[in-house]
Amino acid sequence: MEKTIVMSAAIASIVCFVAIIVLLVVRAKRNGTYRGKKLAVKIGTVFLSLFLTVMVVCNFVVYRFSNVINQYFSTIDLDDPDVQEVRNAGLELTEEIEDEGIVLLKNENDTLPLSEKKVNVFGYTSIDINFGGTGSGGAKDTTNISLYQGLKNAGIETNSELETLYEDNYHSKEDVNVMAMTGGDYNNYEPSADIYTDEIIDSAKEFSDTALVVLTRNGGEGSDLPLDTADYEGGAAGQHYLELNQNEKDMLAVVEKNFSNVVIIINSSNAMELGFVDDDAVDAAIWVGGPGSTGCNSIGKVLTGEVNPSGRLADTYAYDATSAPSYNNFGDFVYENTDNKYSLIFSNPAVFDEDHYMYVDYAEGIYIGYRYYETRWVDNETGECDEEAYHAAVQYPFGYGLSYTDFTQEIEDFEDDGENITMKVKVTNTGDTAGKDVVQVYYTAPYYVGGIEKSHVNLINYGKTELLQPGESDTIEISFKYEDMASYDYEEKCSYVLEHGKYEIKLMNNSHDVIDSRSVTVNEDVIYNEDNAGARSSDETTAVNHFDDVSTGNDVKYVSRADWEGTIPTERAQNKEATDEIIEAVESREVDSAGETEDIVVKDHGLTLDDMKGLDYDDPKWDELLEQISVDEMENLISFGGYATQEIDSIDKTQTSDQDGPAGINSLVSGNVKGIQYPSEVVIASTWNQDLAEKYGKVLGNEASVYGVSGLYAPAMNNHRSPFSGRNFEYYSEDGVLAGKTAAAFIRGAGDAGVYCYMKHFALDDQESNRLGLCVWGTEQAMREIYLKPFEISVKEGNVTAVMASDSRLGTTWCGESSELLNNVLRDEWGFDGMVITDYVTDNYKNADNAIQNGCDLMLTTTGQNLSKSADSIDGRQAMRRATHNILYTVANSNAQEISKADFPTWTFLLIGADVIIFAAGLAIILKITAKKK
Repeated sequence: MEKTIVMSAAIASIVCFVAIIVLLVVRAKRNGTYRGKKLAVKIGTVFLSLFLTVMVVCNFVVYRFSNVINQYFSTIDLDDPDVQEVRNAGLELTEEIEDEGIVLLKNENDTLPLSEKKVNVFGYTSIDINFGGTGSGGAKDTTNISLYQGLKNAGIETNSELETLYEDNYHSKEDVNVMAMTGGDYNNYEPSADIYTDEIIDSAKEFSDTALVVLTRNGGEGSDLPLDTADYEGGAAGQHYLELNQNEKDMLAVVEKNFSNVVIIINSSNAMELGFVDDDAVDAAIWVGGPGSTGCNSIGKVLTGEVNPSGRLADTYAYDATSAPSYNNFGDFVYENTDNKYSLIFSNPAVFDEDHYMYVDYAEGIYIGYRYYETRWVDNETGECDEEAYHAAVQYPFGYGLSYTDFTQEIEDFEDDGENITMKVKVTNTGDTAGKDVVQVYYTAPYYVGGIEKSHVNLINYGKTELLQPGESDTIEISFKYEDMASYDYEEKCSYVLEHGKYEIKLMNNSHDVIDSRSVTVNEDVIYNEDNAGARSSDETTAVNHFDDVSTGNDVKYVSRADWEGTIPTERAQNKEATDEIIEAVESREVDSAGETEDIVVKDHGLTLDDMKGLDYDDPKWDELLEQISVDEMENLISFGGYATQEIDSIDKTQTSDQDGPAGINSLVSGNVKGIQYPSEVVIASTWNQDLAEKYGKVLGNEASVYGVSGLYAPAMNNHRSPFSGRNFEYYSEDGVLAGKTAAAFIRGAGDAGVYCYMKHFALDDQESNRLGLCVWGTEQAMREIYLKPFEISVKEGNVTAVMASDSRLGTTWCGESSELLNNVLRDEWGFDGMVITDYVTDNYKNADNAIQNGCDLMLTTTGQNLSKSADSIDGRQAMRRATHNILYTVANSNAQEISKADFPTWTFLLIGADVIIFAAGLAIILKITAKKK
């Protein structure tokens, strides 16, 4: 309603402007004051014209930015009982997630739990913990519980002299402008070990023989982690960000030399190089990720033993972060023979090359994370692994984690009906401490050299026990379908194929260590296409090739396990020249006509949006409702999609509020709407607890509802393709199954609270460097088995109703205008119903007309997008109606109508009041200077 009022005020200001000028001229001539006060009248006319012009412009600017202004003036009453209730629930849940997400990496001689409650805390970042990350997945952290407070709350006394030492050397972090997407602060402020004088060390040794060493790495939207730190404080040429710098090494050496109990705390959502943890002088280590608002309490509880850690790693930790085959094709690459025709509206140049078109080759194919490391040293003929070579490369496998107690797992029952497999796993706590355990089930598919690429193991499902007391048991049931083990053959069959042979179903401690296994046999190839077995049971239509141009269009040599040495890149990729076909495709902005011949009908049927709640997407009533909506209303709805869906008076739709993000309510516009900061998504994945992820969705959904927020730009579920990705904190894992099931659970929980989730960023948005308009090239097999997998699971198991398209291009086609991605795969194949929104429009390569013609419905911008081309054509109007249907279906099947704030914004009264005062002042001036001479 306020937008209508503001628009009316803008129009009224024009009318007033014209009326005042006309009045001035008429009165001046009629009263003869023009001749007598010619100079005064002229000056007055100029002054009033300028003043009133500013008023008119301001009114239209306010109209254009009314969404932003609403965000800016939005506030949360922290004294409201409902607000207090949801915030307290969020704080408690943050701690619960961190309790289960912390991973115990090492624990020699039962160093943990701590036997004494006095500790020395070393490491500069002990006073500057990274609670999560920056950007849309960040949150306000000024009120978060610090590490020292968390330790104190757990009854641990810390050496205040060391804390003061670090505070005296404090460096404020570089400002991170979220809207400019400048990434995190990658300086390393660890001071020289010279500050640890003999006096300080002697005093510390007297205080306690236990030392905690805190090591932190940051991440943020807008830039990837530095592959070379020469330009950063504490860095050096040839040294990357995920290894220790010299000051950290020197500090650790001092600690190892002087203290008998050394415990490392890894505060990083990116997989660091942790070879130093193997040092004999290091007794224990825990990984804590980004702990969020209250997660530091969990760190204290794990150290004291109040909580038994049950987290498992969501990524593979290699000794050398550059050893992954993706490393040489990750980062900043451009087509040197191109001249970028597009430009940024605003943003960080790191995410957009203004001179050239940008590209990246996913040359590693499916071999990322454990899919590479668990396959690289396996003999293709015997299936045996070269353990020595493997352990020289991998420090901690995917899914790794220790406990303060011992568990046994055994396959209690194994059912196989030829289509479905159900495995019941009995887990028993055989130790003397209560704890939880994770059941991980993988499969090994038959591999035929030179055929479809396959990793040696693949996670297929998992579960987690309840808290088991010593001697207690729990049975976890793991179910999946045969078709879930099919591989995608993008070269020959162009469909999913379950190849003949023996499939090993493995109960594993992690991606490397097998507990027990069973095997099943597929007698002949099962080809999931129309000519053979038909579509998979989970698909609405048969999965076929839709991205041949992405697989073959950039002359990429893909990694194959049939020839590791001949296909793994051995040096960093270089800039290259684009073909004429690539350049033409990137620069083409034309949309083929859909051939629509029947125009839309606008007709009142007396329906409101509330009448649609619970109706199927294809219910005939939707056609009647859509006929009530004018072209102007549709244009306003579609083009102003930034942090809101607009009101539509003709169907009594209220304006709704959508907000970031993955780590809590984070208003990028105002900073006034700030919710609880939850742990980083990788911590949530590291709980390996789908029930807890669902609880998180519901708690955050309840919090959003109280704030008047109906949609969340979350969860983010891109892939940890490289440990150097700037937003790995905001994404779950290197594995699509773990990410997908965690995300689906979160979405179900938020849905139970009536809040819709925009899963993002769809798709292949796995790096920050050059991400705006980046041409991504990769095999359709890798796309489907890895990068699209979490989105697919979220549609099929999470019933998600909103999607955010990524900034990147699939080959040469921006994801927001890829009909193959948004229609053929997302809607037709997976059965998605709902809306697709762009990522934030900071550039001009995102074309609204093209987007809605190809399956994208809403433009994430607060300043509007031009849809006149669509509004002026039959094709365009039909596309606008489809987009409107998709948006309204999502909104109707949520509590958006109920929770949208009905209060009329105060700023609109101020605007109208200012207009009245300005008009009255102008009128008074006119009457004064044009008064008739007596």
